[in-house]
Amino acid sequence: MSGKIRWGILGCGRIARKFAADLKYVEDAELVAVGSRSQAIADEFAASFPVTFRHDSYEALASNPEVDIIYVASPHGLHHNHVLMCLERKKAVLCEKAFALNAMQAREMIAVAQTKGVFLMEALWTKFLPHYQLMQQMIAEGKLGTIHNVLVNFGFIPPNPAPSRLLDPSLGGGTLLDIGIYNVFMAMSVLGRPDIVEATMEPATTGIDAQCAVLFKYKNGAMAQLFSSFNTNLATEADISGDKGRIRLASRFYEPGTTLEFYPERVDSKQIIPFHREPGFGYQFEARHAGECLRKGLVQSEIMSHRDTLELMETLDRIRSVAGIRYEVDQ
Repeated sequence: MSGKIRWGILGCGRIARKFAADLKYVEDAELVAVGSRSQAIADEFAASFPVTFRHDSYEALASNPEVDIIYVASPHGLHHNHVLMCLERKKAVLCEKAFALNAMQAREMIAVAQTKGVFLMEALWTKFLPHYQLMQQMIAEGKLGTIHNVLVNFGFIPPNPAPSRLLDPSLGGGTLLDIGIYNVFMAMSVLGRPDIVEATMEPATTGIDAQCAVLFKYKNGAMAQLFSSFNTNLATEADISGDKGRIRLASRFYEPGTTLEFYPERVDSKQIIPFHREPGFGYQFEARHAGECLRKGLVQSEIMSHRDTLELMETLDRIRSVAGIRYEVDQ
């Protein structure tokens, strides 16, 4: 592939706007198209992020021959249909998390991408951020020793009225797929797939989880405690602790603005570990990687592989099964 990689964005919400803003930091990328459910919304988006093509339907965007790859930024309850629509038209896809509502949907999406030889990656942006990569490097270097526990929390009180996608069972509403997925991802990043999953939830009026508490247990004795909530504003921090040290990602552990703290001993041994920072929201890192994959002709990423996505989705399914969280697609 020569020339700039031509991006299209499916959906015009808050995350789509952040991604569009960060594409200017990707040297070989160009935003050329946006697709919405209405022309007015597409035009409004293009007023902030000028594009050549402003489509009044997602189908028109997916059919545009001037687009190389589409960032799917619709609610996760719609990802299955939207990604399949793009893949059927041979469009590469970077799909926002959560990748799908369940592992069954994810397997179908991946199978279609592999059959058609089209690139598909879950946009779990944290995995590409400098602080996350540095954390993994420190763990690999043995700075923490043997990891025994992971503690992660993520919670916020939605505005009133809350966006419908947060509470709608048909869209995979609830804390688990919206924010709890980051907690699960972080635990699995350092401890792997859990051997035992325990979970409980407090239901919202619509039946989805307003709060969810998860415990992972491992055969080696390690544990992870994960908590997500729409009822309270939490610290949104992550602690990874071993027998030689502890890493704390303070305040929005999943974002590039976090602080990486290292404790080689007790609490008074804190060291602030610097890492590479760039302007923007942080979405440029995953966009750069997706572009590199396209230029290599890959069907999947070596960093966020199809297997990684399936393992995460299967674990989320296990949590839902234990906690009793159901979406309409399960019925």
